[in-house]
Amino acid sequence: MNLLTETARLHNGVEIPYFGLGVYKVEEGTQVEVTVSEALKLGYRLIDTAALYQNEEGVGRAVRQSGIPRKEIFITTKVWNSDQGYDSTLKAFETSLEKLRLEYIDLYLIHWPVKGKYIETWRALERIYEEGQVRSIGVSNFNIHHLEDVMGQSSLKPAVNQVELHPALAQKELREFCEKNDILVQAWSPLARGRILADPVLTALAEKNKKTPAQVILRWHLQNGIAVIPKSITPARLKENADIFDFELSTEDMELINSLDVGTRFGADPDNFDF
Repeated sequence: MNLLTETARLHNGVEIPYFGLGVYKVEEGTQVEVTVSEALKLGYRLIDTAALYQNEEGVGRAVRQSGIPRKEIFITTKVWNSDQGYDSTLKAFETSLEKLRLEYIDLYLIHWPVKGKYIETWRALERIYEEGQVRSIGVSNFNIHHLEDVMGQSSLKPAVNQVELHPALAQKELREFCEKNDILVQAWSPLARGRILADPVLTALAEKNKKTPAQVILRWHLQNGIAVIPKSITPARLKENADIFDFELSTEDMELINSLDVGTRFGADPDNFDF
């Protein structure tokens, strides 16, 4: 059984793999095509791209050339900040669809909560969803107040909130809010850009479980019900990241990792960004 296809059920009934590949900063052309192809061969079934990454064409090519039925692959892309607003979001979605050359997208996200624009952007996503061009819609980098804002002014609530999340930034309050409202939390930068891999707690747990610190962190995410999209372009690392289904962290292990939460961000703060 390929456990990489283990899924969470979104509030609209759509199944999304818990584990996938993020392609931020993976170069358009050969690099992204080879990376996505390799990941698909290893059993990955979720590929997360975005207009900003400028590699949607390559992702689409790799998916089409994989020989895997389209319905078995879950594709996420996102509307960038400069395209936010109702009409421009509709246009941006069409552009992404054309670049990917796919009949539909599985999940379309608002990349960041651009002040004064994200409600209109969300209305555009609702329309795209209602027209059946996307199977689910959600947000990225939204804090609780952003989510409350969207939910208070629209008929559809986000199915997913993709945020920076790792042991040093566990986002417990946000996770509890999302769980209560049936919004799946998906972690970008689940390995904290590699900056916590040498932490003594993680290295000790890696040794104890005969795994790498990265595998321990990814397992911590899954056992917390958090979906993950670790990024790598190295075949050996792609394989290593995915090799996390043959062990389980004990309650004590989980508590030790929980204790590493110091609220440290390595990316931008959703309440204070200027791009």
